[in-house]
Amino acid sequence: MRAGQSLNRGGRWLPTVWLGAHIATAEGLAEAPRTGRSIGCDAIQIFSKSPHSWKGPPLLPERAEEFRAAVKESRLHAVAVHHNYLTNLGSPKDPMYHQSKEAFLDDLRRCDLLGADHLIFHTGAHLGSGAAASLRRVVDALNWATAELPDSTTHILLENAAGQGTTLGSNFEELAQVLDGVEARSRVGIAIDTCHLFASGQDFRTAETYAAVKDRIQRTVGLRKVRAFHLNDSKADLGMHLDRHENIGRGKLGIEGFRPWLNDPTWAKVPGYLETPWTDDDYRAYVTDLRTLRALIASP
Repeated sequence: MRAGQSLNRGGRWLPTVWLGAHIATAEGLAEAPRTGRSIGCDAIQIFSKSPHSWKGPPLLPERAEEFRAAVKESRLHAVAVHHNYLTNLGSPKDPMYHQSKEAFLDDLRRCDLLGADHLIFHTGAHLGSGAAASLRRVVDALNWATAELPDSTTHILLENAAGQGTTLGSNFEELAQVLDGVEARSRVGIAIDTCHLFASGQDFRTAETYAAVKDRIQRTVGLRKVRAFHLNDSKADLGMHLDRHENIGRGKLGIEGFRPWLNDPTWAKVPGYLETPWTDDDYRAYVTDLRTLRALIASP
C-alpha cells in the first residue's frame, strides 16, 4: 500500500489522510523535514520558535530557504506550524490581548517565510468574561492579522479544545462563530484534535457516533473547513475535559476511534499530525503510532 492511499472495493487507489507528526527543531529547522520523512511522515508540524516564549530570534531568510528546500527534498505533502502556548486571542485583559496579537502576527510572518501550509492555534480562554465577548475578540484579532498580511498564503486553523476551565472552542458551534466573523473567510479553517474532541464529550468510536459527529461538523463549520487533524489517543475518558494525550490504541479512544477518520474519503489529502507522548529515542513511539494508524487504512 502506498503512503497516503487506500484500496476501495473496486480495487482503485484512493487518497486518504496524509499521516505525520510534530517534529522538534532542536537540530535545526532544515533537519525537521528529513527527520519526519525518516520515521515515515507524509507531513510534519513544527514550532517556529519556542512555544513557551512570546518572541523568538529573527528567522533568517537563508534558514527559511534551507527549510523549504528540505521539505521539497523530503517530498512532504504538508507543513504546519503550531502557535505558542502563551497566546490568548480571547483574553479580556488588554495587555495580554495585544501581546497575543503581536505574537500571532509574528508566527504568521514566520509561516510565510517557511512556506508553511497552516498555522494552528488554540482559540484561547475567556477567563470569566464570557464566551460571547471573547469570541468577538478572537474574530477582531484575526481580522487585524489578515489585514496586516493581505498576501499571506498560510491558512489559519483554529484547534478545537478539550473544554477545560474557560477555554473557547470546545464545540463546533463556537468555532463556526469565529469562522463566520472573519472577513477573509477563505484564509481560515479548523484543525480537529481527536483527543480534545473526545474529552469535550463527543464520541465517535462507532459508525453511528462518527456519523453524528461528521453531521455536526457539516452543519456548523462545514466539512471543507477541516484542513488538518491532530491524531491523539486520550488518557482521560469521554467528557472529562482533560487535555491528556496518549499513544495510539493505548488510551480511552482505542484503535476504533481512528478507523473512521482514516478511511473516510472526505478527508483525502488532509494532514493528520501525531502529538502523542514520545521520549528522546529517535521517535520510536511515533514510528509505532504511525504504523498502527496505517494498519487501519482500508482494513475491514
